[in-house]
Amino acid sequence: MSSAIVVRNLHKIYRSPQREPGLRAALRHLIAPRYRTVQALQGVSFTVRLGEAVGYLGPNGAGKTTTLKILAGVLFPDAGEVEVLGFEPWKGETAFKKRIAFVMGRKGQLWWDLPALDLFHLFREMYEVPFPVFRRRLDDLAGRFRVTDLLSVPVRNLSLGERMKMELIAALLHGPQVLFLDEPTLGLDVMAQHEIRALLREYVREQGLTLLMASHYMRDVEAICDRVILLDAGRIRFDGPLSELKARYAPFREVRATLASAASAVPGAAWLVERAGPRLRWRVPREQVPMLLQQLTAQTEVVDLSVQEPALEDVLREAFAPNRAGR
Repeated sequence: MSSAIVVRNLHKIYRSPQREPGLRAALRHLIAPRYRTVQALQGVSFTVRLGEAVGYLGPNGAGKTTTLKILAGVLFPDAGEVEVLGFEPWKGETAFKKRIAFVMGRKGQLWWDLPALDLFHLFREMYEVPFPVFRRRLDDLAGRFRVTDLLSVPVRNLSLGERMKMELIAALLHGPQVLFLDEPTLGLDVMAQHEIRALLREYVREQGLTLLMASHYMRDVEAICDRVILLDAGRIRFDGPLSELKARYAPFREVRATLASAASAVPGAAWLVERAGPRLRWRVPREQVPMLLQQLTAQTEVVDLSVQEPALEDVLREAFAPNRAGR
């Protein structure tokens, strides 16, 4: 089996009751209820290979969390076919549950009044992990995540970053083959985000885990994933390598230069987006970068010069711009 996740023509519709305030409206709603229908997923199809790390991106309400919940067996789809490691997730088979893990940044699975170590032992019993294997994995993960000294501390006394590390350890202790992550660095400070990304990248690649990660923090995706899927209003907008995404939606480079003096005239005026004294910044089509660099170094004295790829945030801003809708 070369594919860990197979999704074909997936549909999911939510219906929520709608009524105006007041007693009369409440009585009318009892007799003739009205509902608002939201089509969360509209014919979504994709495949994730074994050992592949994929970023699942999109604006709020795009259907990312709905997809992950269906893949993890938490929700039923309204139509379509899904296979994860050869299982239909919503059948709830024990063998399936032992081979996946699902971590949601918004909702933890640890109990606040207990130390994480007590909960880890509970999970060991639930997943029927042999004690020597459990001990070896726990020592490895706690050491990697630098939380060995915190295992006996009640969860409520841990920082947000420390709690997320414990959540990840809890998810990985039974040795899953597929890991679903939904906003794993949500709310963490910059240093904690950086540390979690580095730990995940190292562990996922070393263990050969299959990863599908939804995140609003584009640095999460850049650090861990080589492939991205863009979801917009329940439909896939893009599916391919991160490099191809940047080439399609942001076919430019950012050129920054510091000049020896604040020259009055510089090349590439049409692409200049910022000028602060001797410091300048251009947004240049990729194919025009060599010409700009040649003109810049020939006409002015340059103290510092750099050419940068666009940030993934800028790429997504281009991809989801209103004038691109429907393309």
